[in-house]
Amino acid sequence: MTDLEEEPTAAAEIFGDRIGVARAYTAALAAHGEERGLIGPLELPRLWSRHILNSAVTAPLFSGRVGDVGSGAGLPGLVLAIARPDVQFVLIEPMERRTTWLNEQVDALGLTNVEVVRSRGEDWTGAGTLDIVTARAVSALRTLLPLTAPLARDGGELVLLKGANAGNEIESAAKQISRFGLRDVRVETVGANLLAEPTRVVRARVHRSSRR
Repeated sequence: MTDLEEEPTAAAEIFGDRIGVARAYTAALAAHGEERGLIGPLELPRLWSRHILNSAVTAPLFSGRVGDVGSGAGLPGLVLAIARPDVQFVLIEPMERRTTWLNEQVDALGLTNVEVVRSRGEDWTGAGTLDIVTARAVSALRTLLPLTAPLARDGGELVLLKGANAGNEIESAAKQISRFGLRDVRVETVGANLLAEPTRVVRARVHRSSRR
């Protein structure tokens, strides 16, 4: 079995007094993630840096009631819920084995700020109610926006974790950006002072009155 990456020194700074909960979640994901189809076989040597901290470093961007579309193993939704117990999270995931895992972790970690919903993003009945919608590693932005933007309230925000190609994805999604009334669409880099590879997010405001 491949060894789990040693906990980076930045982890304690990022999670603060929640580091114990983060460690418990990371250990569970390392122990069971591959066998349950949540992470690939090559992810353990970079689990902390590539997945846990990559998600957690964005925690200051969230407030109110947040939806995570395609939550999967809980990246970023469970990680954010651990880091921000003051924020309410709705984890939206269509696959039963993954929602089972998410519910197990919510119980095991004692999280009281998480609701797990088995649904596709486009089918969820709470569309238009969330303050912020997030997703990580789901699909290209032009495909992701129709799944996420409708879930945010008018005036709400999208905070989507993306890769190095985020700027080009914005250009390719021009039609969807206009269709869903998105404004102030930009790429922000988070955690450059904490992580060797900082996290890139696409942020945007949802203004339905500006739809065309």
